[in-house]
Amino acid sequence: MAKVFITGIAGGFGLPTARALMAQGHHVAGSVRSRSGRNAATVAALEAEGAQIVEMDVTDTASTEAGVDGAIAALGGLDVLFNNAGIGSHGIQELMSPEDMTHVFDVNVTGVQRVMRAALPHFRAQGRGTILYTSSLIGRIATPFYGTYCASKWALEAMVECYRTELSGFGIESCIIEPGAMPTAFFDGMVTPDDPAREAEYGDFAAVPAMSAQGLAQMLEATPDQRPERIAEAVTALLALPFGEKPFPRLSITPASAQRSSATTSRCMMSPARS
Repeated sequence: MAKVFITGIAGGFGLPTARALMAQGHHVAGSVRSRSGRNAATVAALEAEGAQIVEMDVTDTASTEAGVDGAIAALGGLDVLFNNAGIGSHGIQELMSPEDMTHVFDVNVTGVQRVMRAALPHFRAQGRGTILYTSSLIGRIATPFYGTYCASKWALEAMVECYRTELSGFGIESCIIEPGAMPTAFFDGMVTPDDPAREAEYGDFAAVPAMSAQGLAQMLEATPDQRPERIAEAVTALLALPFGEKPFPRLSITPASAQRSSATTSRCMMSPARS
C-alpha cells in the first residue's frame, strides 16, 4: 500500500480522495491551513479514520517545508504526492486587481512549486515516486469570467510538462488530473473582484458573470454524476495501475451513467527510470 500526501485534504477533491484511498488500505497524510475554525470537525473525523494531518500554508515557504517534512515523518516515507491545494477566481477580468491575481497564482502555481521543492529531494533520493496535480479542464481552454483561474492552471500545466522532462532519469511519474466543474466548497472560497467604479463602466454586462454562475449551479444540480467522488475514483484507478504503466498522454474518465460527456480527464506522464 502506498504512502500518500494530499495538499488541501479538508475539502473539495481532497476529502473524498483521502477517504477512498484509506478505504483501499493506503496510508494518507494531508495538509490544512489550520486545524481550527471551519476545518476542525473535518480534521477530527479524518484523524479518527486514520489520516495524519499537518498544518501547512502553501503560500509560505517555511510552513510548506515544515509541513512536507512532517507528513513524510508521520507516514514513515512518501510514495505519492497529490498537489491538490488550490483556489478559484471568478469575475470580469479587468476588474481583478493585480493583488488578487497575485494571490491566485501564489496558491495555484507558486504554492505547487514550494511543495515540489520540499518533496523532490526525497523522491530523487529513493529513485521513485508518483506526483499527481489537480489542474482543470479550463487549464486547457479559456472560459470568460475565469481568466485569472484559467491562467493559473495553464501556468501549472506548463510547469508540470517541464518537470516531466527535468525529472527524467529519477523514476518519477506525473499525472495531471483535469476536473470539470463540480459542486464543492471550492466555489464558496473564490476570489472575486471588488472594483465598483470600473464595474459600472460595463453597464448591463456587469450582471452577466453572476448569471453565468447561476446557470452553472443549475447545470450541476441537474447532473448528479458530476460529483467530487469522480476525482477520488480517478485517483484510485490511476494508483492501482502498475508503476510506469500509467496512461500517456490523456485518459478520459467518465461516470458510469454519463454518455459522451467527461467529468474528468487525466494526462499522465512518466519520466523513465534511471538506468
